Amino acid sequence: MSEPTVRHPLSWTVAVPGVAFVLLLATWANHDAWPVLVAVAVALVGSVVAAVHHAEVVAHRVGEPFGSLILAVAVTVIEVGLIVMLMIGGGDGASTYARDTVFAALMITLNGIVGISLLVGALRHHLVSFNASGTGSALSTVVALAAVCLVLPGFTVSEAGLSYSPSQLAYVSVASLVLYGAFVLTQTVQHRDFFLPVSSDDHGRVTGLLDQDEDGHADPPSDRAAKQSLALLVVALVSVVGLAKILSPTIEDAVAGLGLPYTVVGVVIALLVLSPESISALRNAERDRVQNSLNLAYGSAMASVGLTIPTIAVAMIWIDGDLVLGLEPLQIVLLAITVAISTLTLAQGRAKTLQGVVHLVLFATFLFFSVKP
Repeated sequence: MSEPTVRHPLSWTVAVPGVAFVLLLATWANHDAWPVLVAVAVALVGSVVAAVHHAEVVAHRVGEPFGSLILAVAVTVIEVGLIVMLMIGGGDGASTYARDTVFAALMITLNGIVGISLLVGALRHHLVSFNASGTGSALSTVVALAAVCLVLPGFTVSEAGLSYSPSQLAYVSVASLVLYGAFVLTQTVQHRDFFLPVSSDDHGRVTGLLDQDEDGHADPPSDRAAKQSLALLVVALVSVVGLAKILSPTIEDAVAGLGLPYTVVGVVIALLVLSPESISALRNAERDRVQNSLNLAYGSAMASVGLTIPTIAVAMIWIDGDLVLGLEPLQIVLLAITVAISTLTLAQGRAKTLQGVVHLVLFATFLFFSVKP
C-alpha cells in the first residue's frame, strides 16, 4: 500500500468527486454532445484517481489487515463497475470484457508496473533489492488465481467454448476468495516482515529491514481526515460507476470505428483502473523502495483476479448473456512467458536494469498484439 498524503480541504481530491457527481446528475438524461462526453471522460478519470487516494487514506487509518481489504475492495468496485456497465450495454465483445480486462490487468501489473519499477529503481540506485520470499509467495498466488480463473476454462468439458458451467464458476469464485484471503492474512498478520522494504549492501544483497521500527508507513491520518475520505470515497465510487454507464457506448463505438479488436476495451479499462497504483509504484521505486512497488503490483494483480471474478460471477445472476473467462492461445502463451520471466526475476531478491527492460518489452508485446492479434 502506498503512503497517502492528507490533502488540504480545497485540494483536487476533494473537489473532483463532488464535481463528478454533479456532472453525473446533470448529464444522465442527455449526454449525446461531444463536449459533454469529453467532460464525462475527464471526470471519470479524475474520479478513479481520487477514489483510490481516499481509499488509501481510510486504509492507512484503520491499519492492517483491514486497510488492504478496503483498498482492494475500492479498486474492485471501480473495475467491476466499468466491466458491468459495458456488459449491460451489450455489443459483440460483451461476453469477454471481464476476461480481457482481468488479463490486461495481469499484463499491466506483472510486466508494466514491475518493469518500470525495476528499471527506474536500478537506474537510480544501480541495483534494487527486495525480499524474494514474500514477493515470491505473492507471485505464486497470482499464478494460481490466473490458472484457475483464466486458463482452465479452455480445458473443461462441462460447458462449450471457453466458459465455466454454473457449478464450476461457483467453485472457482470460492477458491479465488480463499486464495486471496489467505494471502492477505499472510502479508498483513502472519509474515508481515517479508513484505517490508529491505536494506542491502553494495552488491544488492539483502542485509535487513529498511524500517528499523518495522513500520512501513507514515503516521496515520486523523479520525476527521479518515471520515472525510470515507465520505468522498463513496461519492467517487458512485460517480465512477454512473459515468462509466454514460461513457460505455462511446468507448465501444470508438473501438469499432478504429477497426480495433474488442480486447482493446479491456486494456483501456485496466489502464484506467491501475493508473494510480502505477504512479505510486513508480514513486516508491525512485525512493529505493522497490519492495513497496512489487507489493502494489502483485497485490493489484491479485485483487483484479481474486475479487473481480467472484464479483462478476454474482453479477451474472442479473446480467443476460454468457461469461467467457478462458484465454485464447496467444494470451496463454503471453501469460506463460510472463510467469517464467517473473520467476527468474524474483529468484535472487535483486535486479538490474536488464530485468526491467525485459518486462517492459513483454508489456509492449502484449499491447502490440492486443491491437494487431
